[in-house]
Amino acid sequence: MKPKILTTMREYSPALFRADLIAGITVAMVALPLSLAIAIASGAPPSTGIITAVVGGFLISLLGGSRVQIGGPTGAFIVVVYDVIATHGLSGLILATLMAGLILIAAALLKAGNLIRLVPEPVINGFTIGIAIIIGTSQLKDFFGLQIENLPAEFFPKIEALWTARDTLSGAALAVGLGTLALILILRRLLPRFPGLIVAVGVTSALALLAGMPVETITSRFGELPRGLPMPSLPQMNLALVSELLPSALIIAFLAGIESLLSAMVADRMIAGKHRPNAELMAQGFANIGSSLFGGLPATGAIARTATNIRAGGKTPVAGLVHALTVLLVMLIAAPVAGRLALPALAALLMLTAWNMAEPHRWRSYLAERRSDLFLMILTMVLTVVADLTIAIGTGVGVGLALRLQRRDVPPADWTPPDR
Repeated sequence: MKPKILTTMREYSPALFRADLIAGITVAMVALPLSLAIAIASGAPPSTGIITAVVGGFLISLLGGSRVQIGGPTGAFIVVVYDVIATHGLSGLILATLMAGLILIAAALLKAGNLIRLVPEPVINGFTIGIAIIIGTSQLKDFFGLQIENLPAEFFPKIEALWTARDTLSGAALAVGLGTLALILILRRLLPRFPGLIVAVGVTSALALLAGMPVETITSRFGELPRGLPMPSLPQMNLALVSELLPSALIIAFLAGIESLLSAMVADRMIAGKHRPNAELMAQGFANIGSSLFGGLPATGAIARTATNIRAGGKTPVAGLVHALTVLLVMLIAAPVAGRLALPALAALLMLTAWNMAEPHRWRSYLAERRSDLFLMILTMVLTVVADLTIAIGTGVGVGLALRLQRRDVPPADWTPPDR
């Protein structure tokens, strides 16, 4: 479980540092608006997203088992985080995140990092698409500027509330949202290595401000962003609350483990490397404990930001450390500027993130798979959207393992009726 940074430091050089520095700053410009948007979509204060990127991202790079993994808040957590905050408040989420960190450390000590292969791929695909649907629909209110007092968390009541409020659509909000989408896509096509997310969100927010357009910003809804990290503290806890939050903590730990290990596997293919799965789980555990102590969100390895780091030339975990410190520097110096980002622009960013999470380029190949796998994926997706992640993942893994056993043609066990 030795951190990868200890290995890479043996042959570190000024040339490697220059590459890591450029990559880290580039990823920070991508991570900043995403972290803010994910926190807002999760029902948490925007500053919690930045805290998670700084504290969680730093610890994941410092202690992780991948050379190029970038950590922080991700869209996969939005559903469970929103549910925990709605039920137990932000203090309940902080405790659940702390518990998840301890669970991940225990999993690493038990060398559970290789068990990811036991989770059926259709289950992973199904809950990922389901989460993408939930994220996308949750952003429609800000994207269209709809006036809704309290948007329901449940999927069908949410759709009904959005439709009922359709007459309150804001042309200004829609223009900012569409402009942000278009600018992100144009920059991605013309300058694929350029941190176009922060540029697109910044440009459309600035234009809206200069034109006096009536669109909400982070500051207008949530107040000024803090200029620094809070002091660390332990969350309030008691046995009853720990028992209530245990299912949510297990889901957070499961998602953090799955997403971080999947991200590390993707990174391995991109750099022809080999990550250390149990070191990665250990890092996720300490990152979630650290994030919770500072009042942040759950943290994990982020596939999109890790890929951005690789494309920008990141070579070692130092790039991830630079990324976290750069986000902190922006928080210290430019928090008032970041607070002027328009919410429709951030909604557009998250809607595009949800689209990418769903991986539409793979949908045709899903249809060509065996029917049982397609059924399992759709079952997990539907349960994720209309029920919750606990039910979806539990049912999906159970049905998936049963299907796997069935394919092996395992003979029935000998059974003798009990003598009663």
